[in-house]
Amino acid sequence: MDQRLSLVTLGVSDLERAASFYERGLGWRRGTNNDGVVFFQTPGMIVALWSRSNLAADAGVSPEGSGFSGIALAFNARDRAEVDAVLAEAKAAGAKLLKPAAETFWGGYSGYFTDPDGHVWEVAYNPFWRIDAEGRVWLNG
Repeated sequence: MDQRLSLVTLGVSDLERAASFYERGLGWRRGTNNDGVVFFQTPGMIVALWSRSNLAADAGVSPEGSGFSGIALAFNARDRAEVDAVLAEAKAAGAKLLKPAAETFWGGYSGYFTDPDGHVWEVAYNPFWRIDAEGRVWLNG
């Protein structure tokens, strides 16, 4: 298997509310809608929003679940000021701030929020990584 992540699908309780959060709240541009799935093109991959019950049924698992899922999505910022700006933007769009931005043990700066469906997002500045003009993040600057 190639070392690649192509698509992240978030199971959501209300598709239009979730799409509005990402589209209107965070300023993401909707790519396409396809049979009840909303797609957003990001640099190098796609983020999809789909009904949590449909996603669970498709995977053959129960849609019930609570608490931390063991996964955090991340937005890597170009500097500390962008971390603060993105966290403020998410909060203004209805996100719940889990942890305000602060210096990290690994030499960066980060904070956390959850979207309206409880998906955990980290917003981080890592001075050891590089973000190119297209928004792709690269290890080892």
